[in-house]
Amino acid sequence: MKISTKGRYALRMLLDLAEHKDCGFIALKDIAERQKISKKYLEQIIPIFNRDGILRTNRGSQGGYQLAKEPYQYTVGEILRLTEGGLSPVACVSDPVECERSSECVVLPIWKGLYHVMNEYLNGITLQDILDQKKEYSVNDPVI
Repeated sequence: MKISTKGRYALRMLLDLAEHKDCGFIALKDIAERQKISKKYLEQIIPIFNRDGILRTNRGSQGGYQLAKEPYQYTVGEILRLTEGGLSPVACVSDPVECERSSECVVLPIWKGLYHVMNEYLNGITLQDILDQKKEYSVNDPVI
């Protein structure tokens, strides 16, 4: 499975909001600048998170976005499922009814196992975990 640009950029955008959560509402242009992502691209991602209550929005001159919950309450799995439309390695895992061979498929358990491991792993990582890892990395790797 390959995570799309949309999924990768969405994760970076939400990490940026998590990192700057104490700064109030963050303008999309600031996120775009810091993350070196096109503002127009981020504008396409925002509606996904607005409709699912992931973000709070404030309009006007002091407008912008912020996380609706704390960073430890968002998992990488949740974010990628929203942006990717699912994390199934093959279609028959997410909808076995579609595949006429699913009842006799000897490799279906492999795909189900991969799906399970991938979801378990990604659901075990929160935005806060990534921020903590970033802090630990920068403390243990001094700039020379």
